[in-house]
Amino acid sequence: MDAPADEIRHIWWMAGLRLAAWLGTAALIGWFFDHITLALLIALAFYTAGHLVFAYQLHRWLAQPRIEPREGVGVWQEIYTELYRLKQRNRRRKKRLKSIVSEFQASTAALPDGAVVIDGRGRIVWFNNAAAALLALRAGQDNGQRIVNLVRHPRFAEFLASADQVGAPLEVPSPANDTDTLSLRIVPYGNGQRLLVARDISEQKRLESTRRDFVANASHELRTPLTVLRGYLEMMTEEADDSGALATWRMPIREMDAQSARMGRIIDSLLRLARLESEGLAQAQETIDMPTMIQRLVDGFRKSDEGRHKLTVEVQPGLSLFGRPAEIESVISNLVANALRYTQEGGHVVVRWHSEHGAARLAVSDNGPGIAAEHLPRLTERFYRIDSGRSSSDGGTGLGLAIVKHSLEHHEAELSIDSEPGRGTTFSCVFPGQRLVAADAA
Repeated sequence: MDAPADEIRHIWWMAGLRLAAWLGTAALIGWFFDHITLALLIALAFYTAGHLVFAYQLHRWLAQPRIEPREGVGVWQEIYTELYRLKQRNRRRKKRLKSIVSEFQASTAALPDGAVVIDGRGRIVWFNNAAAALLALRAGQDNGQRIVNLVRHPRFAEFLASADQVGAPLEVPSPANDTDTLSLRIVPYGNGQRLLVARDISEQKRLESTRRDFVANASHELRTPLTVLRGYLEMMTEEADDSGALATWRMPIREMDAQSARMGRIIDSLLRLARLESEGLAQAQETIDMPTMIQRLVDGFRKSDEGRHKLTVEVQPGLSLFGRPAEIESVISNLVANALRYTQEGGHVVVRWHSEHGAARLAVSDNGPGIAAEHLPRLTERFYRIDSGRSSSDGGTGLGLAIVKHSLEHHEAELSIDSEPGRGTTFSCVFPGQRLVAADAA
């Protein structure tokens, strides 16, 4: 405990009294020998020398903590005592911190995910056992090395340099095994320090690949029997008119024909989604004249809609996009089709395309019934239904927004949804600036 203020004042008051007594004794001796000034100077010299000795002991103790000073006198004794107490407190605090760090390292070492502490200059400070296995790091040898020199991937250096805040993870092959896939995430903290978290997602990737193959194969195999069924239904539809042999079965046959057509659209959407996932970034890219494409698609929707809705186009002339035309056309078509499908007759749908803060935004807005907030995060899931009975009645497949999401991912774009019940919905696709092509550049 620190000394109370009253105790400190008492100690220095006694030190002043001892100094006065010492000088008084020296003056009395000097008066006796008729040399008061000389006696006072000698007394002050001895007093100063004593303080210098104690100051030297203190300096030596601070420089070499193992050499403790001898017992002091007066104020110096109290100073030594307080410093000794401070040293003991620091020792206990250091011991507690060391225990906390040891517990943290032990718990972090037991994590299945790799953890690497990186300083502000990109050098490795510490890593756990999982990181050593996943990133092929060597304990003791790689500490202090730059992480970009050990994780050699074309996108990793850029990912590390731009990770000023928690963002989307980066998927890279494992340096320890090329057949494994790692998900890397950067978490900044402290004064320029970052935590690199590596997770093995190889099994997840294999399951996704198996699921894609199953969906693609199952959808492909379903097309043949569905084609046969639709062929027979067309023949039965012809016999279901007023004078036909199947006139009494007219309504069931029409319903079967409508449902088989819907099943055909679902299979086509599943196959399209499987192609998007499998082909990915391997598809050819080119400069897309977005104003022309948007106008052409909207004109097609106007004809098929037959005036039930008002369709408006607002585009920025000369603003093109570098990407995959088929995927971008699918994005626009799905968003406009959804807006028309879920907006009441007489509603208004607006398609906008313009540059914004160095990026480009494709927005499709409607004044329909809107969507409740709890549904927004799940709208891009496959077959997700806000109303389980609505999509089957309006002909939707429940895969349109999933296709939009995958197509946008191939263009480094983001989908945002702004909606409020009773006030309509806006789907916005924001494309990065590096994909924009101005008219003069094109």
